[in-house]
Formats: sequence, structure tokens, C-alpha cells
Amino acid sequence: MSTGRAGDKIFVSAARGSGIVVLAIMAAIAVFLVWKAIPALQDNKANFLTAEEWNPNATEPRFGIAQLAFGTIVSSLLAMLIATPIAIGIALFISFYSPRRLASALGYVVDLLAAVPSIVYGLWGLAFLSKHMDGISTFLNDVLGWIPLFGGDSPGKNSIFTASVVLAIMILPIISSITREVFLQVPRANVEAALALGATRWETIRLAVLPYGRSGMIGASMLGLGRAMGETIAVAMVLTYVPGINIHLLENGGATFASNIANSFDEATATGRGALIASGLVLFAITLVINMVARAVVARRKEFV
Repeated sequence: MSTGRAGDKIFVSAARGSGIVVLAIMAAIAVFLVWKAIPALQDNKANFLTAEEWNPNATEPRFGIAQLAFGTIVSSLLAMLIATPIAIGIALFISFYSPRRLASALGYVVDLLAAVPSIVYGLWGLAFLSKHMDGISTFLNDVLGWIPLFGGDSPGKNSIFTASVVLAIMILPIISSITREVFLQVPRANVEAALALGATRWETIRLAVLPYGRSGMIGASMLGLGRAMGETIAVAMVLTYVPGINIHLLENGGATFASNIANSFDEATATGRGALIASGLVLFAITLVINMVARAVVARRKEFV
């Protein structure tokens, strides 16, 4: 008994220490970003939060994050809206519909896709996907042009919509893999009870599986959203930079925090690097807020766990 109690104390101390280390690292990152960003913010001649211009390397630096925040949030949310339903469908098929041998192979393929480097997706988007987006963008513009987001006079292939599709394909394996593991944790007794009451397979999934796995699906979606918001190379390779906010997602142009940092860092002056670090601080804060909201939503679903 004494050995077990000593082991419990060691485990509790190790877990608590790990949590403290993670919080300390996050605090150190925040302090570093603030320290490096303050000189550039002091030299800025424009409103950092509302200005759309990004010219920190000028004699009188003028830069703001309005366009970067718009592009990052819109492209990431659109990517999550595209990827999440497909990922959940893939997870349901692998877990409940496909034969056992096929399910193992498909699960392996999905896990393998989650490990593909982002630059591969970026090269694929640049060399293949963007060449075929003109027709899709034109079709969406013709059919949904009455919606401002899909309106515009010149839909193109290097737009926020194209970047969102690339991001959706990137995060789809992550969401699907985690969701599949969540579905596999559903108590077998719940599934068998629903089947014993005469429920069809879909009714069993709807009544016994989805409610139990709701918090896991939300967590997987938020993880995919965080990956999409921080993606750099894939977006930088696909998205053409055009100054100013454009609510027409099918038109060429746009920018995100990560892509702007990747494209601008090499040529940036000292003030320019500070401005990029300040934009990274905002991205850090946005990601932190999203994770906190996700944790709050998941905590409200504990009754199903």
C-alpha cells in the first residue's frame, strides 16, 4: 500500500509539474512576443487593429492587422465548415459501415494523410488544384453570386476560397482520425441496447453514438481549426497577396497572419520584423481564445462522457 501511495504522489507531482511547465512556456512566448513587438508598435503611424495597410518597412511605418485577421479567420472557418462534415462521415463509415479489413486499411490511410507535410499540400494546391479552380469559382459566382461572399466581378484561382479548400484537405485527416477514435470509445452496451430496441444502424448512430462523441467531435474540429489558422507554407504558395479587405472570397487576393510572415520576413527591416512579431502575437491570442472557447463547449458536454 505504501508503494502504491508513493507512486500516486509521484504521478500527481509529475502531472502538476508538466502542467506548470506548459503554462510557463506559453507565458514566456507571450512575454517574448510583447517585448519584441513594442518598439515597432511605438513607431507605427497607423492604427494597428483597424488599418488594412501593411508597410512597416517605409520611412514612416504604417501597418495594421485588419486584412490579416479577416483572411485568417474567414479562410480557417470556411476550411472547417468544408472539412468537418466530410471528416465525420469518413469516421462513421470506417467505424460502423465498412468491413473490418477495409476499415483497417482506410484508417491507416487517413492516419498517413495526417502526417503529410504542409508543403506537399501547398505544392499540390499550386500545381494542380489552383489550375482547376477557375471553373468552380465561376460556377459558384453564377449560382451564389447574390451572396456577397460569393459575389464579385472576376472570380479567380488564387483566392481565399482556394486557400480554404487546401486547408480543408489538410485538416480533414486530423479531424477524421480523432473522431474515429472517439467513436470507437462509445460503450458497446449503448450500441447493443439501441439495436435490441429495434433501431436501424443510422438510428443507433444518431441516438447512441453521436451524443456520446459530441464533445470529442467538437475537440477534433477545434484542433483542425487551430491547425488551419497557423498554417503558413500551403497558404503562402496558393494565395496571391492583394492589399485591402475583399469580402468576395472568389476573387484573387488576400492574406493571413502566417502567410504574411512567411512572405515578408526575409526582406523586413528591424521595424518590419517587430511588426510581424506583433501580428504573430495577435494570432497567438486568437488561437488561445478559440481553444478556451472549445474547452468551455466540451466541458458542457461532460454528461455524455
